[in-house]
Amino acid sequence: MIITIANQKGGVGKTTTAVNLSAALALAGRRTLLIDMDPQANSTVSFIDTGGIELSVFHFLENRDIKFEDVVVSSNLENLDILPASIALAKLESQMVGEIDGHFRLKDRLEGVSSLYDYVIIDTPPTLGLITINTLVAATHLIIPIQASYFALEGTDDLLDTFEKVRSRSNPELTILGVLITLFDRRIVIARDSAAHIRGMFKERMFHTVISRNVRLEESPAFKESIFTHAPNSKGAGEYQRLAREIMNHG
Repeated sequence: MIITIANQKGGVGKTTTAVNLSAALALAGRRTLLIDMDPQANSTVSFIDTGGIELSVFHFLENRDIKFEDVVVSSNLENLDILPASIALAKLESQMVGEIDGHFRLKDRLEGVSSLYDYVIIDTPPTLGLITINTLVAATHLIIPIQASYFALEGTDDLLDTFEKVRSRSNPELTILGVLITLFDRRIVIARDSAAHIRGMFKERMFHTVISRNVRLEESPAFKESIFTHAPNSKGAGEYQRLAREIMNHG
């Protein structure tokens, strides 16, 4: 299963979900690959020191002579590998513009690689550009994280429109695995109202799991850790374990 986590709206918990879902799946004994397709490389730094990285996913996608095993890095968790990002990835989009196979680049390079893993999780930038389109073309499933806030659904129509275009033209197998409510604070009325509105819109596409606003989740990236090594007994760890179980049961 290749899962892209996407929403062009920033600050909705994409990277938090990519990092902690990957860790939860790995801890459950599933062979997992986390691909960081965001030039900010926040998923990468949650697991490895970027100072020692010479080759990144940018080089893997740019140069066909560079092999997967030259780029992939083992994390500090058993069963979890990382295909790291770097700021160089920001150059990839302009290089792919106008190329006939530009939006198939990631799919082509993952051929023969994804079968090594039970799950491939792809983190994306907060845009709907060619990098994100590459991840949708390569994926089998899409997770849409949406923050429980007043502007929760802002831009969602654009994402769903892009999803349908990719399905109709490039990847008919792509399906929405689920919509995930994130940064939820049940003490706030607008958060509860927003969550109800999101559920009403997406209905059966919703995950049962809800990710709460949690200090431990927010601080773990600063320690370059997932929630499972930073605060394994926290509420956030339990919620991402439940999300992983939902996905494993689906598969």
